[in-house]
Amino acid sequence: MLGLAETSNIQLLSNIGLGFLFLLAGYELDPLLLRQQPGKLAIGGWLISAVIAVGVAAGLAAAGYIKDYVPVGLALTTTALGTLLPILRDNDMLAGQFGRCVYAAGAVGELFPILIIAVFLTQRGHFVALASVVLVGVLAIALSAAPWLARSSAVQRIIREGQDATGQTTLRWAVVLLFALLAIASRFGLDVVLGAMLAGMVLRAWTRRLNIDTNGLERKFDAVGYGIFIPIFFVSSGMTLDLKAISQDPLRMLIFFALLLIVRGLPSLQVYRRALGVRQRVEMTFITATTLPLLIALAEIGEQDGIMLPATAAALVGAGVLSVLIYPSSR
Repeated sequence: MLGLAETSNIQLLSNIGLGFLFLLAGYELDPLLLRQQPGKLAIGGWLISAVIAVGVAAGLAAAGYIKDYVPVGLALTTTALGTLLPILRDNDMLAGQFGRCVYAAGAVGELFPILIIAVFLTQRGHFVALASVVLVGVLAIALSAAPWLARSSAVQRIIREGQDATGQTTLRWAVVLLFALLAIASRFGLDVVLGAMLAGMVLRAWTRRLNIDTNGLERKFDAVGYGIFIPIFFVSSGMTLDLKAISQDPLRMLIFFALLLIVRGLPSLQVYRRALGVRQRVEMTFITATTLPLLIALAEIGEQDGIMLPATAAALVGAGVLSVLIYPSSR
């Protein structure tokens, strides 16, 4: 806003921060959870949000308010699990049935939109994009099995002895894994957030198969991710926020801000009626409506493709910023 710096100067660090944000979200995603009740409820809630989003986006497009109904509609179904995790963890809200529901809803609210972005919001053919997603997914599964090659006592001794020493073997290999899948996803023409989330899921499999001290590794990730790189991503995002466009049409941002709660949040009141109490369902409403990183990605994609108005992109990101500032504190 003050013109003191350019985002190009910190773009690499910002991208690493974005990668860490989705790596941590993928690390918390347990595929088995999606097959249990919390996962089934989360998928049902997301599908309800998707149907509502289609109607809302179509109505806004028919009224001439937007012309980019696909990315806008998809944006209204997202949840910022990676952004929410430190907030919820600091408030001891991730335990028990409620925590399982939060993990599942957040994972679905990030993973499903990411897959749709990778397949449908691309300049390549949908079949080629789908094939790319499948190939990268197969590669991630293959990497998940890599610890079976390192089951020798000597290798495991090196890992255990180095994970808390200056070698920091587990942290360094986790970063190598993140960068490798980011590069592979980019090479296949996929959004890097997909590669980052897959890296987190692969890392979770590694920690289980190698019996790594997960508590120690998670503390290191918190220090490196939330302590250094992730804040740089949010600072960079704030630097690119078009305040002039928002100030010229603040109502547009407020409409998107309300729609995030209506489309993504309110279905939680109905979906979790048998699983959670009234207070917890209200908390889930505000938690699921909190989003930002994927809004930034969708706004960039829409502007690059020329299908999203700059005013809409600015309002969408601004609504995401407001959701992060207000919705978690409304629980």
